[in-house]
Amino acid sequence: MIIDCAHYRDGRRQSDAAMSLEVAAEKCREDGFVWLGMFEPSPAELDQVRRCFGLHELAVKDAETFHLRPKVEQYESSVQLVILRTARYDDAREEVDFGEISVFVAPSFVITVRQGVASELHSARQRLEEHPELLRLGPASTLWSILDQVVESYAPVVAELERDIEQVEGTVFAGEVAPTERIYFLRREVTNFHRAVHPLLAVLSAVERSVRDSELLPYLRDVRDHLLLVNEEVSAQRDLLATILEANMAVITVEQTQVTVRQSANMERLTILATVFLPLTFVTGFFGQNFGWLLGHISGFTAFVVYGIGGLLVPLVLLYYWLRESRREELKGVGAAPAPLHRLMDG
Repeated sequence: MIIDCAHYRDGRRQSDAAMSLEVAAEKCREDGFVWLGMFEPSPAELDQVRRCFGLHELAVKDAETFHLRPKVEQYESSVQLVILRTARYDDAREEVDFGEISVFVAPSFVITVRQGVASELHSARQRLEEHPELLRLGPASTLWSILDQVVESYAPVVAELERDIEQVEGTVFAGEVAPTERIYFLRREVTNFHRAVHPLLAVLSAVERSVRDSELLPYLRDVRDHLLLVNEEVSAQRDLLATILEANMAVITVEQTQVTVRQSANMERLTILATVFLPLTFVTGFFGQNFGWLLGHISGFTAFVVYGIGGLLVPLVLLYYWLRESRREELKGVGAAPAPLHRLMDG
């Protein structure tokens, strides 16, 4: 779909009326240049543009393909294809939406093919039309305006990602477990964003080398400065997320260790309780048998105290001393553990 098509000469837009592709192609033979803007065009529309402006078939197919990284290609001798990745942060979904802009730059025309929702260029065209001194420099000024618009749109994305990372960071370093899925998702978003930002440095260098007007170079260097800052911030976010992920795994490990310790303590209490009741159960079970000798010889209060109470106290006393000696041996072994290391150090 054609969004806008205009003919510029001497730094001014010649007409606000709609212009067909055939008329735009005729205007390319006059002074100035034509800027044709398209949004998600159909294959038939792109084929018509290719025939009217004489674009290379491979260049048009390249514009139809969604790329993961920005790049610049030189087709024929005068047509340059610059592919840019755009980004926009969606507050509702807390995700980054990516788009793409393919820019065909020639001495007499500029064709922009936008893909995705994060590829708005109206403000870039409007700002450039407000600066006739830049428009007089030709199609290269249009490419600068698009690059500047794309790089400026990166800053809000960096800020929103930084906010999300700070929330996760605050949770993890407060000693609480953060959702690991959320950390992985943020890392994936930052990685995809880095793929859009970092390769653009090489693209911008290639554009600077191809620009012949020295008046435009300071503007391109300004875009490079902003892009370098964004690239550094995104790289720092990637490193920080790797650290947060490691810290979160450490917190999870500590939590699991604490759970294991609590379970071990409970098992120890249950084991001691079972150990205490085991001899008592044996004694009471033995004397609870209905043998004639037991019924005939254990009678009276004295026999009850000796066999009944004493039979319960003696195992408890023996068990107490056995547990105490076992504890002493355990502590003695722990205290003696550093001795070999100490002797090695002395040696």
